[in-house]
Amino acid sequence: MRLLTYNIAYGTGGAASFARQIWTVHRYLRAPRTHLDRIIRFISECDADIVGLVEVDTGSYRTGFINQVESISHHLGHYHVSAIKYEHRSLGRALPIMKKQGNAIFCKDAIPENKLHYLPVGFKKLIIEAEIKGIRFFLVHLALQRRARTVQLEHLTELAAGKKPVIIAGDFNCFGGPEELAGIQKKLKLVNANQEGVSSYPSWKPSRQLDAILCSKSIKIKNFSIPKIHHSDHLPLILDFEI
Repeated sequence: MRLLTYNIAYGTGGAASFARQIWTVHRYLRAPRTHLDRIIRFISECDADIVGLVEVDTGSYRTGFINQVESISHHLGHYHVSAIKYEHRSLGRALPIMKKQGNAIFCKDAIPENKLHYLPVGFKKLIIEAEIKGIRFFLVHLALQRRARTVQLEHLTELAAGKKPVIIAGDFNCFGGPEELAGIQKKLKLVNANQEGVSSYPSWKPSRQLDAILCSKSIKIKNFSIPKIHHSDHLPLILDFEI
């Protein structure tokens, strides 16, 4: 099986530097459709069985009110589950554009069971859980603040505990390095698929491992890669595995 996880930055495109990112900040308010089209072509070419996308726009002014989840699902012909990343009483649910920001899981096969978890701390609180072919898959986008992120990881550890094999993937925002994941890896006996410590952020000059795929030791890792494409400020992660 193949898993792709990718922070697509709401289809606003990549940049060549932080300066360029600031200079073109207007794209966060109105993103050309061409950025999403490039992302869809890339995802299609990857031919992944499971796709976990962080930072998708579900139909705000920024995209011309186009729901990126529905658009991607239509082009791939995949089943999907998605949700807004902010809890119902959050300020993020009241602000224009932000109230349409979410995450999504796509799968070639039907997703018979899924759950939406909102963590008790942090601004970005959503964890999407889906059971796919006997694997409990969790898509995450954790807090920027380390203190909140630490608490989120503790709650995620409790959520993912159990006898079934687990894959946890997404944007962990580990600005402190992959060492931040040591606790959850030890308690749940998980392996970081990125054995060589390849960085995924920023896409134009990767220096941080913000994105990760953690999986149970019972899952056989066949191949792991981080393609050097610049459709976002993050690079995508691809894992080929066997159950």
